[in-house]
Amino acid sequence: MSASTLPNATLTAIYEALTPGSAALAAKAREVMPSGLAHDSRHFDPYPLYVQRALGPVKWDVDNNKYVDYFGGHGALILGHNHPAVMAAVHAALERGTHFGACHELEVRWAELVTQMVPSAERVRFTSSGTEATLIALRLARAYTGRSKLVRFRGHFHGWHDHMTSGYTNHFDGSATSGVIQGVADNVLLCDANDVAGITRIFNDHKDIAAVILEPTGANFGKMPILPSFLTVLRELTRQAGTVLIFDEVVTGFRVSPGGVQAVTGITPDMTTLAKILSGGLPGGAVVGRKDILDRLDFKVSKAAGVEKIAHLGTFNANPVSAAAGIATLEILAGTDACARANAYGTEVRAKMNEVLEEEAVKWAVHGSYSGMHIYTNPEAADIVPSGFDAAGFIQKMIDKPRGEGVTGQVRMGLLVNGVDMNSGPSGTISAMHGEEEMAITVDAFRATVRALKREGAIR
Repeated sequence: MSASTLPNATLTAIYEALTPGSAALAAKAREVMPSGLAHDSRHFDPYPLYVQRALGPVKWDVDNNKYVDYFGGHGALILGHNHPAVMAAVHAALERGTHFGACHELEVRWAELVTQMVPSAERVRFTSSGTEATLIALRLARAYTGRSKLVRFRGHFHGWHDHMTSGYTNHFDGSATSGVIQGVADNVLLCDANDVAGITRIFNDHKDIAAVILEPTGANFGKMPILPSFLTVLRELTRQAGTVLIFDEVVTGFRVSPGGVQAVTGITPDMTTLAKILSGGLPGGAVVGRKDILDRLDFKVSKAAGVEKIAHLGTFNANPVSAAAGIATLEILAGTDACARANAYGTEVRAKMNEVLEEEAVKWAVHGSYSGMHIYTNPEAADIVPSGFDAAGFIQKMIDKPRGEGVTGQVRMGLLVNGVDMNSGPSGTISAMHGEEEMAITVDAFRATVRALKREGAIR
């Protein structure tokens, strides 16, 4: 069965007909997990997709439906699924043991590669996730500066710990979210991206800012883009104020380029948080940065300086299997044009999808930068030209809109039933393994989705 065999059915009915195995597993999952989920972004109505295997740029669900994959392991898989060199390294590491409870040679090589590739990385401390990386980065900044406040930008995601919850998808006034004490929220200052007057005013009004953190391409990997000129302003303001500038390159690190956004822009932050590609698709993260800041984790240096060392533990920090996958991945990225290939595919697929929108006279847009893509469904019905869309002017229209609901959920549904999987943005990350076949499937699936949504009355 395929979408073409049910031409008159709704997209939801086609999805349900194609995915009975996912429906059954979702029903079981709801009996043992809240909403049947392990990650909020996998939420999807009427139920999420259950995948059983993947290879390169594609994956198959439990009903053996095949999808071009732009979920990409939540952005972790720049080399696609099951890359042979990465898998060989993982299997070799597994043969030696999954956890030694000790230092090991691979963690040294892993850290060496990071310091060679990332401009800001004078020192590296591994964590188990990107959330942990942003948490320890903030603690380091506060200890180093002796200050309390953190500046963040509305819509930017930096993990789920208490300092990072307001202003991402709700509580844009900075008030505490459920389960977070107000005292924590009071020390987080929110600003709008690209607002030079606003960020300048914050620095004029607050002399106790320990750190500024942001996604350097803009929220959600450039869905709400940051202007390069704004990065320059931030670098100068933080330098003048003695504030620590943190680039959250959990998504963009080793993706935008082998050295991340900072290598492309030439703007070097004081610290950088990393995860996803860092570990080659396995769990892992890191905070990297200036030696004098990360010295607060150093036993000997802290003692000599007479300052309290920051404690940092973690059972799976620099896990040897994650380290093996990370080394194999980073060596490929450092020695090949993999990042450039993914970026080039992104440029082409966005252009082709915008051609579909213009042919179908739909005033939406497919936008993004590097190896990312985002579908803007234009809820305000602005008079836009898809191929000329400037997302920076529409950030306020995007920032508080729920994802995966209404027409955006229908877009993802349409793509799924036509063999393409994106996240609920709807957005996607591209791997170096995506090629001409995947491009053609994607463009055809997008055209079929737009036409189906016209038939269903979701596009007028």
